[in-house]
Amino acid sequence: MQLRSAPLEDWLRERYFAADADISSSGVQPYTMADVRAKTGLRQADLDSLVFTDGYSLGAPQLRQIIAERWGDGDSSRVMTANGSSESISLVLMALLRPGDEVVVVEPGYHLLVEFAVGLGCVPKAWRLDPANGWRPDLDELAGMVTGRTRAIIVNFPQNPTGTSISAAELDRLVEIAREAGAYLLWDAAFADLTYDDGPLPDASTRYEAAISFGTFSKAFGLPGLRFGWCIGPPGVLADCVRIRDYTTLHVAPLIELLAQRVLENAEAFLEPRRKQARLNRDIVGRWAATHPGLVSVTLPRGGVAAFPRLPGVADVDAFCDELFSRRGVLVIPGSCFGAPEHVRLGFGGPAEQLVRGLDRLAEELNTVR
Repeated sequence: MQLRSAPLEDWLRERYFAADADISSSGVQPYTMADVRAKTGLRQADLDSLVFTDGYSLGAPQLRQIIAERWGDGDSSRVMTANGSSESISLVLMALLRPGDEVVVVEPGYHLLVEFAVGLGCVPKAWRLDPANGWRPDLDELAGMVTGRTRAIIVNFPQNPTGTSISAAELDRLVEIAREAGAYLLWDAAFADLTYDDGPLPDASTRYEAAISFGTFSKAFGLPGLRFGWCIGPPGVLADCVRIRDYTTLHVAPLIELLAQRVLENAEAFLEPRRKQARLNRDIVGRWAATHPGLVSVTLPRGGVAAFPRLPGVADVDAFCDELFSRRGVLVIPGSCFGAPEHVRLGFGGPAEQLVRGLDRLAEELNTVR
């Protein structure tokens, strides 16, 4: 397996910890341990009674049941917990894909959903989102791309980095396209609980027997450092994932699963405050963009906490982002990390005052290159 470098992680590796105003992230403002204890009622005695034994290969049964009931069809045999959704996505891709397999990937897109299949020797077919159409996915185009040779369609809606999404009816159409081709539908639902004009989409795993969905604490739950995720899919595929996991992580740590269970038992206490914050911050981005029409062109996202604006007056966006960080301490992600070099990923999930400070400095820097 040959993996190319992940430009997004390369860009963030050092800058992430040194930014004065981070307006790059695709997740909401992280919670503290004190927040977790207050929202869940977790006591010191609960921690003291934990035994650091090995865990279950597919995850603790009670935790899997909670996930199955919240997002799946209630069948916990279809759930695997993971060390972040990155692990579950990687395991599923390794379990399903072989060199030469044809896979459909979305561009611009998150590197794991694109490059990992390439590293496995698959043949990617890019389903490109058009900025001129507000990044809206064209399902007719997808239908024309998929053939009987297509092994998997890999998507995430709401999408990273554009924030675009599809409707429930379009999800049904997407499922039919996958079913007719006999292809797996790999559905990254990292932003499922962060939507604006529409409610959350149904989980794809409840709509199609060959769909596998992925969830995470890293985005809407504000717990990226906990590194907890899951997937929902056919038990046979999960069994293949376990055979690979037996050579790597084995299972999720009992401490992480204890915290994850308490969080999920009190899910809305974590989700709703950050949804409210995201709505307010999205409005701030909209007003800022309207105030600077000559500097930036943006379609506000339908989900998630990141927008993907174009900087029409900037010849070299990578160099601009580097200067923005060096001169003003503001962190954004150049669109080249997603294959769209005229754009930047602008995150608005953090504190409003940090967002306003970052946007003001971004406008100042843009004015210097006009």
